[in-house]
Amino acid sequence: MGFRVGIDIGGTFTDFAFLKESRVIVHKNLSTPEDRSIGVMDGLTKLADLEGLSLSAFLGQCDAIVHATTVADNTLIEMNGAMTGLITTEGFRDEIEYRRGFKEDIWDVRLAAPKQITPRRRRLTVSERVLFNGEVHKPLDEDSVRLACRKLRKQGVQSVAVSLLFSFVNPAHERCIAEIIAEEMPGVHISLSHQVLPRGPEFDRTSTTVVNAYIAPPVTAYIERLAGRLQENGYTRQLLVMQANGGVMTKEYIDGAPIRVLASGPVGGVVGSAHVGLAKGYPNLLCVDLGGTSYDMSLVLNGAAPAEAGWNMHHRYLIGVPMVKVETLGAGGGSICHVTGGALKVGPASAGSVPGPICYGKGGTQPTITDALVMLGILSADENFAGGSFGLNRHGVAEAFQKIGDAMGYSAEDAAFDCWRVVNANMSQGVRRTTASQGGIDPKELVMLAYGGNGPAFAAIQADDLGISRVLVPKASPSFSALGTLVANPSIDEERSYAARTNAIDTARLKALWTELAGRAEKYFADASFSPEEIVANYQLNMRYAGQNFALTFELHNNGRLHDLSFVDDNIGARALALFNERHLAEYNHIREHELPEIIGVRLASHVVTPSPLVPMGFEAPRTVAVPAKTRRANLGQGFAETSIYFGASLMPGHEVTGPGIIQEVFTTIVVYPGWKARVDDAGDYEMTRVL
Repeated sequence: MGFRVGIDIGGTFTDFAFLKESRVIVHKNLSTPEDRSIGVMDGLTKLADLEGLSLSAFLGQCDAIVHATTVADNTLIEMNGAMTGLITTEGFRDEIEYRRGFKEDIWDVRLAAPKQITPRRRRLTVSERVLFNGEVHKPLDEDSVRLACRKLRKQGVQSVAVSLLFSFVNPAHERCIAEIIAEEMPGVHISLSHQVLPRGPEFDRTSTTVVNAYIAPPVTAYIERLAGRLQENGYTRQLLVMQANGGVMTKEYIDGAPIRVLASGPVGGVVGSAHVGLAKGYPNLLCVDLGGTSYDMSLVLNGAAPAEAGWNMHHRYLIGVPMVKVETLGAGGGSICHVTGGALKVGPASAGSVPGPICYGKGGTQPTITDALVMLGILSADENFAGGSFGLNRHGVAEAFQKIGDAMGYSAEDAAFDCWRVVNANMSQGVRRTTASQGGIDPKELVMLAYGGNGPAFAAIQADDLGISRVLVPKASPSFSALGTLVANPSIDEERSYAARTNAIDTARLKALWTELAGRAEKYFADASFSPEEIVANYQLNMRYAGQNFALTFELHNNGRLHDLSFVDDNIGARALALFNERHLAEYNHIREHELPEIIGVRLASHVVTPSPLVPMGFEAPRTVAVPAKTRRANLGQGFAETSIYFGASLMPGHEVTGPGIIQEVFTTIVVYPGWKARVDDAGDYEMTRVL
């Protein structure tokens, strides 16, 4: 088996996980915001050097390169996507602006609506109308389409979203409009709602299509640029890209709807967490990823983190495609500490990688959480940082925190400690919101799995606050999201609209829809060199009670084969009803026994099982008290004191560290706070437990 490389680009670092047989090598280098593919190629060159190979020889031996990208997220955050226009049905011009009357914070009277991707002057309508059953009520007026195209062209529109009423039932008008756009506006990107999100409700589909149109040009341009550079340097396989649904797929598939990669960066860590948690016997996890710019929280329950399609809000825009649920806070190593209105605050603004924290010595002037960790002695300015890529520098750090101290009335060290306390409180509160919103789960019932460059530095103190008694820190935690991309299977998750009561199902129509979805899956998997026999198909339904806003998705037939629809028979309605009631009871703790639910869509989630890194488990190695390499003055929450420092490279399976102590790994720092102990398991991973 050849090499496999997983890549995850963050706001500060680009992470690599290199799988060579059963061994995982992690690497990090600074991201290159001006062109993120440069940072990717730099990291691959470093991995090739470690193997004593040229870049072309190294890439030639790679069986797979899997990439998680934040280009789509950054585009929405920075609002620098393509100039986008919208063509919709006459009378629906302003639907996208109504947003269902939704407001993210109902108590904030000053909260403005998100910036319009398509302001009203770029939202144009055409004369046409398709009814709910697909019947054409009013034929498409092609002249009105050409007029709309010319108006958009004059405004310099680069990408056009097309979302017509009930096009997911009958897409003929949208297809015709796409042909006219290609004639009138050659070179623009076209997003058709029946391809991006072929289902209702209307606002969900329009919003998703508009966001897809906005991010598509920068996302496809970046992926094309990276794929081209890989090919030029000797890579001969397909570039695989991480999707928000927890699977990976080829660049060609992503090109069809780039919105599938939105929020895909953090998902790799969730997929990797589920893999590691199951292997170690912990199926219920709280996954926390603290990197340079953000703090990502997610749950793994019963060994899985299923993707859900529906009311997914990302960066204040509704995205209806399937996504693994990940909640994000603007808290990370680069989060800027400041005083506003007499209150000490941390984030959400970040120093990123350029100029970065003050201690990076790259021009940063505003104090960050990483600077606070240097002030507290948790990070050292005496050793190399991030695997030796550069060293930390205390010059200017104390002065910056003294400005905060002057505003608050205490010393620079107290200011740094309070910043540490504030960011801890922000993260713990974020976890409580996340668990409360997902069925009221008690964090005490979960095992925390911490990763990211900064996650292990805060994990145990957060666990203390949340009542969690066990924390896992994988050896590969600094590049864990990159490792997760190697765990993820190639997958396609698509749906089609179909409305029927469970006692009036048209089995022929169901078979036709699933056959269409199976055909698409077979085509794209074939492009990735997978045969139909390798594809595992899970046939799902979207159902709800009449009048409900949201549907529940459940599996009707799992671990099946493409085109094997033998399960679709006269009893399918009764089975669907029983499974829906089971799912509704688990989700909402009740069912409406005297109401008949309705099907609103069919879904096919298909995947191919590929090799994953093996994760040994257990503590067979004899328990041994680790000997510290040195001590350092540090504050781990109980004031400054000489604190034991351990080097991760010297710790072997069975070694145990009792807090207070600091373990310095190559790319991360694990803090064993007072009242905690850490033990290295047989895989070389860390398991921290609270000392009663």
